[in-house]
Amino acid sequence: MLNTREINALWAKKNVQDGVYQWLPLITHLTDAKNVIEYLYNIWLSDGQRKAIAGDLSDEAAHQLVRFLGASHDIGKGSAAFQTQPSYRHDKGLDDEIMEELIRNGFQGIADLNLASRRDSPHALAGEAILDYFGVPESIRAIIGGHHGKPGDSKSVKRDLNVHASNYFGNTRDPQSKALWESIQSSLFAWTLSEAGYASVDEIPEVTQPQAVLLEGLLIMADWLASSEFLNDDPEKPLFPLISLNETIEDIEAKTRFQSAMTNWTLEDNWNPTKVDLQADPYKQRWGFDVRPVQAKMTQAIAKASDPGVVIVEAPMGIGKTEIALLAVEQLAYQTGRNGVFIGLPTQATTNAMFSRAEAWLAKIAAENHEQYNIRLMHGKAQFNQDYTQLPRAQNVDDEQDGAVTVNAWFSGKKSILTEFTVGTIDNLLLMGLKQKHLFLRHLGFSGKVVVIDEAHGFDSYMNKYLYKALEWLGAYHVPVIILSATLPVAKRQQMLTSYLLGKYGARAKIQSQVPDWETTQAYPLLSLLDGMELVQETDFGQLTNGSEVQIEYLQADDEALVQHIVAEIADGGIAGVIVNTVKRAQELAALIPDDVNRLVLHSAFLAPDRSARESELLDLIGKHGKRPDQMIIIGTQVLEQSLDIDFDVLYTDIAPMDLILQRIGRLHRHKIDRPQQLQTPKTFILGVADDGYGDGNEAIYSKYLLAKTDYFLPKRIRLPADISPLVQAVYTEETDTEIVGIDRLRADFDALQEEKESRAQVFQIHQPKLKLGSSIHRWLQRLPMDVNTNDQKAAAAVRDIQESIEVVLLKQVNGEKFLLDGRAISQVSAQEIAQQTIRLPNAVTPNIDRAIDELERATRKQYSQWETNVWLKGALVLTLDAQQQATLGQWQLQYSGVTGLQYAKEDTIDETNEL
Repeated sequence: MLNTREINALWAKKNVQDGVYQWLPLITHLTDAKNVIEYLYNIWLSDGQRKAIAGDLSDEAAHQLVRFLGASHDIGKGSAAFQTQPSYRHDKGLDDEIMEELIRNGFQGIADLNLASRRDSPHALAGEAILDYFGVPESIRAIIGGHHGKPGDSKSVKRDLNVHASNYFGNTRDPQSKALWESIQSSLFAWTLSEAGYASVDEIPEVTQPQAVLLEGLLIMADWLASSEFLNDDPEKPLFPLISLNETIEDIEAKTRFQSAMTNWTLEDNWNPTKVDLQADPYKQRWGFDVRPVQAKMTQAIAKASDPGVVIVEAPMGIGKTEIALLAVEQLAYQTGRNGVFIGLPTQATTNAMFSRAEAWLAKIAAENHEQYNIRLMHGKAQFNQDYTQLPRAQNVDDEQDGAVTVNAWFSGKKSILTEFTVGTIDNLLLMGLKQKHLFLRHLGFSGKVVVIDEAHGFDSYMNKYLYKALEWLGAYHVPVIILSATLPVAKRQQMLTSYLLGKYGARAKIQSQVPDWETTQAYPLLSLLDGMELVQETDFGQLTNGSEVQIEYLQADDEALVQHIVAEIADGGIAGVIVNTVKRAQELAALIPDDVNRLVLHSAFLAPDRSARESELLDLIGKHGKRPDQMIIIGTQVLEQSLDIDFDVLYTDIAPMDLILQRIGRLHRHKIDRPQQLQTPKTFILGVADDGYGDGNEAIYSKYLLAKTDYFLPKRIRLPADISPLVQAVYTEETDTEIVGIDRLRADFDALQEEKESRAQVFQIHQPKLKLGSSIHRWLQRLPMDVNTNDQKAAAAVRDIQESIEVVLLKQVNGEKFLLDGRAISQVSAQEIAQQTIRLPNAVTPNIDRAIDELERATRKQYSQWETNVWLKGALVLTLDAQQQATLGQWQLQYSGVTGLQYAKEDTIDETNEL
């Protein structure tokens, strides 16, 4: 049936390479895609992913469906509209040759077709329309219609076949033309059924929406792979190359072609996790230290779960939550059939720190198994992380090497999340809930992993909406999730658990628990484990050995008096940590520190290399194994409170919500070391509290309601860890409002702001998973926000509720020559190093962002026109400073210091004497 000359003449791809006309028969591409998707399903997917995709289908039925999708995905190319479509570069010679070949093989009159509406029937939509015509269920045919990243809707598909019939059947007034195209499409469809193993269309099953999303992601991946001629454009590594125009389908041996491609594409091993042996000490084996009681009990509880879903670890700072999580990854991956992990953190700095730990953990597993695993660092500056960039490329590692952690270049761009082992900023997870083209790939990537969410307390109500949406879909795929926090409000704990349960079982599912007060418990440390629908909680960990008591004192002082107080506090030695809520305040305080006192300033307004260097310096100084100076003041913003393993002798902090105050206190007396006599007792000074409020800067960052409640409930002494949960719950529980006079108005303002944020967050969110059979992905991405479709930074900002800002390369010019700010001429350094010199401009100086971009673009084109052809620098915006490292942008004067970072003020108001 398919050996007709007409069908064999249909093309799927055509191109001109080095002057040679090339093409690929449609049947060949469909066969390639079918073989690839079946390989991915059988070999590349984890057991857990296969179970999520199969649902209630038998193993054979799932295989049939996967084969059918691969074989039929481009059936829409068997239409008049596609076969008369010009080549991508509109090469007339190539198009004429292809057209002549079609005519020679029976397509009479095809050259005379004038299809004015060809663009209205793209081949994905046409493919779905053809499958609809032959009776394929909606939940399956929608996958074909959406395999280029965005599904349509059922009505549009049905309408297109009627309104644009000529796109499918050519000259519809010519019975022979219409009959030919109908016969071709019927034959192609019969072939897809046969390749799948179906006797008739009636055997094609319905699926649920989560199944359809994963199948769509798998089909997109298979199509991209089957459409790749070479691995990463390396002609020495062919995948599915086109053939010359004088060759035909008879010249292609599909099985050999496929096997060769998969041999070249598969560069690493699949992780097959084994059961963690708790008879020995797995912590000793992995990290070389004896397991702590809290770690042991949590690890043992996780091992007992039969259907683990969510694991929430609430424990003090410094207790070893990261090690609990990484070991739990091994446990849960084994228990649920996963073969990778995603670890999400709040910032690039904390992500970089976690990446080093995760890579070391993975290296041990790779060495134990004598295998090669692929890892990826996922954030906007990953290409500048030396630990990451120095890892070997997968294609360069010898197969005989005794275990390795590598980077596979094929898994880049939108394919990055498909990497088995990933560490990234949390927006990568939150983006599961944002309507975005090719979202299916993101869902496919997460469905095969254990997901770890660190610092889970640090999301505002806007980000929480995306977190809860992501948890719903992770639940639908039965993905195990590990959530870590030192300070978690009970309401957030409840919502995370119920969101996951909603996705896994539907709206009627309710949490079952033998613990009567599970919803309100303030036990601490606390392990909450969702095992199926049953919630198991571990609360008895005995007496923690690292408990301490922190003195709390309020300090009202102007900046000069504050600095004098800090200096006096460490007069006989010690490290003072000062954590404030704004960059500007950190810079102002730093300018007042006497010259004879060592200081280090850390915040977001540093050049990327400077910030990285300062983070490393900070860890070298006051990290766990740091060489501590005798006396020093560390001034920083919120970056100091998140996941940095540093230790202060005394702490000063601006007022902030209770959980963040406690996070900051977690950097106080963190390690067991000798301290100056006067700083033996941990002490924290609270700043920014006045009789009339908390200051405009603090109230601009944090809700006055939360600041007022923190102020009210903050005691004079905090017992760690016993007081952590009660203090957090007191601030975040509405029931305690009755204790505070006049709090009602602040609560009303707070609620209004939360509702407004939640409302905005829902505008471009996908809906909750539809678990009913036959629920399709039609309209799943309707009202797609196009501005985040192709811009990763805008997408990340969309789930974080961040105002758009401008990132620039910061250089300086002296006597007409351009330099990096460290003094090296740009002519003497690589383009990659120049590209690292980035900083994000404060929103205050770019109130009209379009005007600022125009001004910077004009200056960049004028001074750095040669960059347009450089892969690292193309599209960069440059702000060029003068010899004093100053520049003017609009009405603002900016000044950069390697000590205090980027400062800004209205023009002519920066005091040059303040430069440090």
